[in-house]
Amino acid sequence: MALQCAAFLHLSRSMAEPAPSNATFSFVEMEHDILDFWEREQVFQQTLDNTREKKPYIFYDGPPFATGLPHHGHIVASTIKDIVPRYWTMKGRYVQRRFGWDCHGLPIEHEIDKQLNKSAPEAVEDMGVEGYNDLCRSIVQRYVDQWRHTITRLGRWVDFDNDYKTMDVWYMESVWWVVKQLWDRGLVYQGVRVMPVSTALGTPLSNFEANQNYVDVQDPAITALFELSDEDAYLSAWTTTPWTLPANLAMCVGPDIDYVLAHDPEQNKDIYLAADRLAAYGEFEVKARLKGRDLAGKRYQPLFPYYAAEADNGAFVVLVDDYVTAASGTGIVHQAPAFGEDDNRICAAAGISATSVPVTPHGIFTAPVVDFEGQYVKDADREIIRALKDGGSLYRQDVIQHSYPYCYRSDTPLIYRAIPSWYVRVTEIVDRLVSSNEEIRWVPDHIKHGRFGNWLEGAIDWSISRNRVWGTPIPIWINDVTGAEICIGSRDELESFTGVRVDDLHREHVDGLSFQIEGEQGTYRRIDEVLDCWFESGSMPYAQLHYPFENERVFNAGFPAEFIAEGLDQTRGWFYTLTVLATALYDKPAFRNVIVNGMVMAEDGKKMSKRLRNYTPPDDLMERYGADALRLYLINSGLMRGEEQRFSDAGVRDMARRALLPWYNAFSFLQTYAEIDHWSPDKGLHGGDNILDHWIISRLQTLKANVSREMEVYKLYNVVPQLFDFIEDLTNWYIRLNRARFWGEEITADKIAAYSTLYRALYELCQVMAPFAPFLAEHVYLELSALDGGAAKPGSVHLCDYPEAESALVREELEAGVAYMQQVVLLGRQKREEAKIGLRTPLRHITIVSGDQALLDELKRLEDYLISELNVLGVGYDTNEGAYIELIAKPNFPVLGKRLGKRMKEFQGLIRNLDATSVAELQRNGSVEIAGEVFSTEEIEVLQQARSGTNTLSNGQIAVDLDCDLDDELIRGGYARAIVRHVQDRRKEMGLHVADRISVSYGGDAELCRAVAEHLEYVKTETLALELVEDADIAGAQVKIDEKPFRFLVEKAGRA
Repeated sequence: MALQCAAFLHLSRSMAEPAPSNATFSFVEMEHDILDFWEREQVFQQTLDNTREKKPYIFYDGPPFATGLPHHGHIVASTIKDIVPRYWTMKGRYVQRRFGWDCHGLPIEHEIDKQLNKSAPEAVEDMGVEGYNDLCRSIVQRYVDQWRHTITRLGRWVDFDNDYKTMDVWYMESVWWVVKQLWDRGLVYQGVRVMPVSTALGTPLSNFEANQNYVDVQDPAITALFELSDEDAYLSAWTTTPWTLPANLAMCVGPDIDYVLAHDPEQNKDIYLAADRLAAYGEFEVKARLKGRDLAGKRYQPLFPYYAAEADNGAFVVLVDDYVTAASGTGIVHQAPAFGEDDNRICAAAGISATSVPVTPHGIFTAPVVDFEGQYVKDADREIIRALKDGGSLYRQDVIQHSYPYCYRSDTPLIYRAIPSWYVRVTEIVDRLVSSNEEIRWVPDHIKHGRFGNWLEGAIDWSISRNRVWGTPIPIWINDVTGAEICIGSRDELESFTGVRVDDLHREHVDGLSFQIEGEQGTYRRIDEVLDCWFESGSMPYAQLHYPFENERVFNAGFPAEFIAEGLDQTRGWFYTLTVLATALYDKPAFRNVIVNGMVMAEDGKKMSKRLRNYTPPDDLMERYGADALRLYLINSGLMRGEEQRFSDAGVRDMARRALLPWYNAFSFLQTYAEIDHWSPDKGLHGGDNILDHWIISRLQTLKANVSREMEVYKLYNVVPQLFDFIEDLTNWYIRLNRARFWGEEITADKIAAYSTLYRALYELCQVMAPFAPFLAEHVYLELSALDGGAAKPGSVHLCDYPEAESALVREELEAGVAYMQQVVLLGRQKREEAKIGLRTPLRHITIVSGDQALLDELKRLEDYLISELNVLGVGYDTNEGAYIELIAKPNFPVLGKRLGKRMKEFQGLIRNLDATSVAELQRNGSVEIAGEVFSTEEIEVLQQARSGTNTLSNGQIAVDLDCDLDDELIRGGYARAIVRHVQDRRKEMGLHVADRISVSYGGDAELCRAVAEHLEYVKTETLALELVEDADIAGAQVKIDEKPFRFLVEKAGRA
């Protein structure tokens, strides 16, 4: 008897004929069309106009420098900064998005210095402050057009026309106001501190900037001997910066470290060093042992004469501090308070001060170090070592390779140098900073009390002054006679003192403004320094609005901001300065929510480098794969968890294949068949009782609820996987399992229900996906709207409300049932692979095994689909799991090893020998007692294995037993499906439309011809053949099926 083939109709066709798609469709071309559409229809502006009266959602956009082109790090941040505002706009909030530009600071000056081939001081001497600043101003927006192009191409909506620039007078005025607020609170002071200095640029850097660029370098590592004044012995000190020795003023030891006085017979000298370091220098006779505190107060002779007179002020003495260790060197540290932060602190506590700093900010020695005057400090190392050797003070000389801080702009080594600077008293508000941090939601959350929290707790006072030219002048005027200080916080206030109204606050406009106060001697003149550009960016919440001079209502309604986003490096940069200033001024954070992305590396693990050409520029990537694919790749990566990510072009390509193409094909499928049937949603959307219709609509509600939940807490990395899962369910399950409903020639209620369901799923998917993949979401939305016959709808998907989940449509049990059906299908296919039986060959029976009767009942409702997907004739259900599988226990060695230690071997055997009752107890209760110890399912894994004599396969949640025995009848059923596949392939080769009918003539092996005859109606239905004619002499396409020859000829016979 011939097999009944209706059960296999779906299976064979789904394998032979994928969803219709336009092979020429280009995501890149589509995106350019959408960009034109957005521009032509002013869609971004429409979103703002439509929400202008709604509750504002304030988003701060950190200002980049425009001195270079946008790189992958900017693309990551810009993607986040587009997704979140798009989402909240669709949720009905008014989200202004103003682009900002960081215009001052080292990046600009460094570009000018390179252009002029001279330092800023040299340039200012030649052309004056005004000429130099004019040059800086001229290059600030050199790359603005390229930025605008790239960011727009990414699909990011941001207002470039109404941007803010930190060099605008209104912005700078608000920055002055912030300084004045800190001043009035007593949080600004002038002091001398040791800071990292870029000698190439001649300016101090913040600690954040100094930590941005470490380079592995080789440096001299020497040990010098310091002769004691009242003892025939020497102190030994090791250093990798010999250039600091001419400014030595003290030595420091650890109070509780063990030291020895050792005799070096080769040099015939007694030398003090840490006991733990003795072996590193030799096997010497130990003449005395003592603690570090016993060395305190010993005096010694200076190595160089330049500061010898400081001995009368307490210099050249042994001091004690806990920062000293015996981990390296000699355990004795030489102190040069002009060049070391700890040195300065320790010497200051002892009353020894750095009376002069014999090195310029450019790293050049000056008087009184006359022997090396005019030399760059690093170049002077060799001469200094020679001088030590000639003087008998050089004990050891080596070379060390270590990681050393370099200037992140000039890529030259930094030095640490005492610098007079203006500071914000951050240390006084650390507790308040920590409290502000508690009000911020960090994503990922470990940064809150980790990287950022630790930085706050260890915060030091912030140096806000820079000895530069191009920047916001610090608004402090000092009386040249009395030393009195006045901080000015606005142009009005400046005018009230000087009588001059300025339209620009740069140095060339304010440096010359002085004033006198009646009844007070002297003249007030402005200090020379400008503000750290990080102070300006930290002031952007106020300055971008020209607050408090304008927009007071807008500021008060939107502070703190709802959201910001930048890279991990900004935890010690912009995030920090925003928090410091907001806390100092308002005792609250500047932002409520922050997404911190990780750093993007090249695929080879190195930094992306134009010189190495180890990455593809973002614009090239978008023109190759599209911006949607790039966006989805980025937000689905570890970058969203603050992790470092090696960027892969292939990952972007795969995103298009995994998500975008199936999504587009699903739409194309609907469009194709709707055109054939002349169906459109404006004729009415009607539901039905098809179980998978209910399932996919329920899945849609779950998707909407889950996405909204994750977006509310800014966890973008939890969103994309759910989008992928839904697209997979829609395309690879719903459409594939329901194609036959669209193929029928008649317009039935069931077909209309199928169209209605698919239309709704695609329509709302566009809305869900709009913030994430805005281009394809827009394209499909517009096409669906056209299909709707012009029914009234918003003109863009981005003008729609974000879809809300409809709880009445949720079918949790059905979703669970289909999820288990999918598992059963995968298990059945896996079992076929083990038995080496192809999916086209039908099998007699499969039994689904689960102890959960309710689950089996849900699967019974899906039985027709199980039969179709598994290509079986029958399905059985059994709750008696023990007849098919047995539970075994396996110890989790990594977990248990830590707990049990040496007893692990004993319990390993006990666990493996657990009986079925105990294993079932563990699985049921989550724990089990063995030999007096209680173990959890985290410590003991419960595995399922098939009982002997069965064809059972389990994934731990559900099991199947598949009858893999074949007979001739089943084999011929497989042949029929193979023949269908070959005919379908021929249809494609001929370029036939999906609705074209054909006639087929065939001949060949008798068993194959018999298979066609037995399954005639099935083959005709699957291939849209009006007739199948056996012709032994037919000369057509020739194929082999199971090594048997088969010939067939396909001819077009009309269209339905």
